Amino acid sequence: MSDEKSAVPAWEQRFRAARVSLPDWAEDAPDRALYVSNATGTYEVYAWDRATGDHRRVTDRRNGTTDAELSPDGEWIWWFDDNDGDEFGVWRRQPFGGGPDEEAVPGLPASFSAGLALGRGGTVVVGRSTDEDGTTLHLLRAGAAEPTEIYRHEEYGGIGDLSHDGALLAIDHTEHGDAMHSALRVVRLADGATVAELDEVTGREEPSGVACLGFAPIGGDPRMLVAHQRRGRWEPMLWDVLTGAETELVLRDEAGRELPGDVSAQWRPDARALLVEHEFEARSELFWYDLEKAVLTRLETPRGTIGGATARPDGTVEFLWSSAAEPSVVRSTSGEVVLRAPGAVPPGSVPVEDVWVDGPGGRVHALVQRPAGEGPYPTVFEVHGGPTHHDSDSFAAGPAAWLDHGFAVVRVNYRGSTGYGQAWTDALRERVGLIELEDIGAVREWAVASGLADPARLVLSGGSWGGYLTLLGLGVQPDDWSLGLAAVPVADYVTAYGDEMEALKSLDRTLFGGTPEELPERWAASSPLTYVERVRVPVYISAGLNDPRCPIRQIDNYVERLEQLGKPHEVYRYDAGHGSLVVDERIRQLRLEIGFALRHLDMGEIE
Repeated sequence: MSDEKSAVPAWEQRFRAARVSLPDWAEDAPDRALYVSNATGTYEVYAWDRATGDHRRVTDRRNGTTDAELSPDGEWIWWFDDNDGDEFGVWRRQPFGGGPDEEAVPGLPASFSAGLALGRGGTVVVGRSTDEDGTTLHLLRAGAAEPTEIYRHEEYGGIGDLSHDGALLAIDHTEHGDAMHSALRVVRLADGATVAELDEVTGREEPSGVACLGFAPIGGDPRMLVAHQRRGRWEPMLWDVLTGAETELVLRDEAGRELPGDVSAQWRPDARALLVEHEFEARSELFWYDLEKAVLTRLETPRGTIGGATARPDGTVEFLWSSAAEPSVVRSTSGEVVLRAPGAVPPGSVPVEDVWVDGPGGRVHALVQRPAGEGPYPTVFEVHGGPTHHDSDSFAAGPAAWLDHGFAVVRVNYRGSTGYGQAWTDALRERVGLIELEDIGAVREWAVASGLADPARLVLSGGSWGGYLTLLGLGVQPDDWSLGLAAVPVADYVTAYGDEMEALKSLDRTLFGGTPEELPERWAASSPLTYVERVRVPVYISAGLNDPRCPIRQIDNYVERLEQLGKPHEVYRYDAGHGSLVVDERIRQLRLEIGFALRHLDMGEIE
């Protein structure tokens, strides 16, 4: 390593090291693939001709690009063009081999995306979401001058999948008003007629969701792979959309035990088997499931987290893998590294320990990483976003940076997190935010009592929903924390609801059971602004000026109140959306956060 490179601290090297996503390939031209990489310092879309080995950058925008799809024949690359991260834009396309971009669906106004389906022969369905129109879906046929609207509803929905022959469209929707549990409708594009419905919310005391995982990848096969929650967790089943026949798949391992946790699946290209993805207790693994023999066979993958997998036509499986200690890599079940990012491999980090703590709603799973030396340590509680998401045993440059600076890192999969069953995920309704803080508080008590955490140096930190819980926690649990770091948070929930994108309005109505006008006490009880007077520790907030999810005005309201009250705080605003795709910007933000914590905890300066 050169002197110049060695002068860059390990935490910064992890951010600067190039990364690649799992390649997505064209269904009828599997040698043509797309992936996302930060090789230039900004996350952009790349085309990869696997037959020739050529790689080409497709997009080049100031604030980066991540949303792109290949047409089934591999001839066209579609990518979503928003305005500096505001997620409001239009689809553009360019030839796979390169060439000028063109507006993919002329005349279709900008919107938030509600999905895209690219069919064979030029059939395209574009999903749009706006405050004015709700969800609309638009069909564009080859040779047509303009698209035709084929679906409209005020509640949020989106495109599930287009059948192999382009005759049927699956729509994931929430017309019943429950944004946490979607329903399915299949329509015939020729005349718009409804072919099949699957709704497990309407008229039920205990609703559960269903979601489209994809039509069978063979012409004339009417089966759809569907995810359902009928047994209190996500599992796959087969649904013949023409006859209505359902085949639930009870998946058992070699010892005859059902797979615990959440189970998803995708079709093998020949439709004779499924690639099964199993998530359980913050880790994941892969299986083949032979549909004819009903046999489940485990695929050898290292212990850690699968960040995506795909079944190739040659029978191999490619997957993106990492662990907390080892950086991500795209591997194949044949044993080879499929796609390697250019440049040096980033430094590794510290493995996680699994901790289970008794909480008010059941056992809470936390992932713990310890720095070198003896405890108790200054400790960062890094709270994940979502809320319907979870922390996993996967590589993350942010927690690794805190470890390098002598902090222990604790990540809590509070109620609301996925991967622990539907009841755990659904538990946060009505007492939004407060439920999650109870679980975080229980783990905090364990961290202090066990000798892991120094109670005088406890940092509550997070982004998005994690940023919201950070600000809420500083007010609801004012004696528990030494300082707070909130990135792109919800700070004033009522104002946030008025300004956020429609898809999140729908989710918030579901979480709270109604609007702020209908249930003002419930919304006030869950808003950080309500408790700002009780905040006793320094607060650092970062926010994107173009953020449609946690808009800037409601953050400004909270900051103004901090100023009026004379509370110590710092604010960093940047020109992007809900986070940044620019590596230098990410480094700048983490440098500010760590520096803020070190100063206020009297721990010196950042490396």
